[in-house]
Amino acid sequence: MKTAEQSRILIIDDQETIRKSLKLALEREGYLVETAENGQEAIRKSKEEFYNLALVDLRLPDMDGLELLTKMRETVPKMVKIVITGYPSLENAIEAVNKGADGYVIKPIINTNEFLNKIKEHLKKQ
Repeated sequence: MKTAEQSRILIIDDQETIRKSLKLALEREGYLVETAENGQEAIRKSKEEFYNLALVDLRLPDMDGLELLTKMRETVPKMVKIVITGYPSLENAIEAVNKGADGYVIKPIINTNEFLNKIKEHLKKQ
């Protein structure tokens, strides 16, 4: 698929197993995938390279994922930002959308096909 090959995705999560498994699933679909284990690394990478989409964990070691959303909205407003969290709540979801999140995914990701379809849909809208 042509759009998948051209789409760049940044996964921001402090858990290595999550980064690796998401990267593998997305690369199988033809996406170009980079990872970051904290907010500072994500900001640096998003300034060096354009990403079509970022998967942002809410709990990062150096900053709150919501804070990162705000910073990324300022530096890369066109990038689609999807929050991924193992600690879902209505408050988090509302705040994430208010801070610029385009989507909200709960970990662990059980249905990979549903997750990949959500990514495709968001990239189509971009």
